[in-house]
Amino acid sequence: MGLPDTSPAPKKDSMGMDYIPVYEDEARQPAGTVTVSPERVQMLGVRTEAAAERTMTRSIRAVGTIAVDERRLTVVAPRFEGWIQKLLVNETGQPVRRGQPLFEVYSPELAAAEQEYVIARQAEGAMAHADPAMRSGSSGIAAAALARLRNFDLPAEEVARLRRTGAIGRTLTLTSPMDGVVLEKTALQGMRFAPGDALYRIADLSTVWLLADVFEQDLGLVAPGQEASIAMTAYPDRRLAGKVTFVYPTLNAATRTARVRIEIPNPEQLLKPDMYATVEIAALLGSAPVVAVPDSAVLDSGTRQVVLVERSPGRYEPRAVQTGRRADGQVEIRQGIRAGDRVVVGANFLIDAESNLRAALQAFAAPPPPTPQEGQRP
Repeated sequence: MGLPDTSPAPKKDSMGMDYIPVYEDEARQPAGTVTVSPERVQMLGVRTEAAAERTMTRSIRAVGTIAVDERRLTVVAPRFEGWIQKLLVNETGQPVRRGQPLFEVYSPELAAAEQEYVIARQAEGAMAHADPAMRSGSSGIAAAALARLRNFDLPAEEVARLRRTGAIGRTLTLTSPMDGVVLEKTALQGMRFAPGDALYRIADLSTVWLLADVFEQDLGLVAPGQEASIAMTAYPDRRLAGKVTFVYPTLNAATRTARVRIEIPNPEQLLKPDMYATVEIAALLGSAPVVAVPDSAVLDSGTRQVVLVERSPGRYEPRAVQTGRRADGQVEIRQGIRAGDRVVVGANFLIDAESNLRAALQAFAAPPPPTPQEGQRP
């Protein structure tokens, strides 16, 4: 704290403070190198870790809600007018199987179309031995009647029954087009429906979407195919896996976020539409491995970044480095150290303080001799 001074033997200064020992081998070490005794290393809690080459990944965190996979969603909307005679699936949320009867309908329009087809089939059979022109005409009428039934989306089983029996049924049973769960049901027993009315909305929830809102600053790191880890508010003790499948092309101007679609398998039907979830997307920062160290190893003054390299047990050298990207507690080191160099990751601030003090003391030198003045002898 006073003028620079050295002593060949241990001593105290005028304030009673011990002089710092300087050993002969320290003169050959880089400026600021610190030697710490094993006892003091243990007392300070010094920890080191080897710099390693690794692929940098950054976790993009976002929130979102569960949505139905639009590719696994269907509605039951008859193409003809009719009345619901009997409702077989009458509960919202009820699971259904493909081909399971949903309701029975009576439709005068459909019955008339079936009657036309039966008559056309009978006429076609009666004209089997007629001249070719008449056979062709009757076949055309039967084909037109069949096309009308198919335009009504009549099930193939019903068409086969008409061909086999020629009997017109009073009611028609409509079935579920897919396996799934009834999300919406507007059908009521006895109600009249018009062509195109959606009577059931059925969704297959074996796979669902998570629509996550990702901030604009992170969009450049998100791409289809990346793995995602999902945490659900409803199941705090479970982590689910998903995959990014699509990044929507629009941005929300109010929140500065874009929507990202993540596909999640849901075999146990635990995930339900509109559930809240948080997601972490593992985004690669470059394709080639880089040298990286834990971020606690870097001492950043704002204008200069330094790490403490362990040259040997108890001997640490401060080394200026050039840092790059940061991700998940790791810092890319572009220049200054190589893979395999051990760096201090714990108690490095204490060692750095001692290193700076040691470098400052080594910087002191005896003042240069005075320059001879004119008229004086050296």
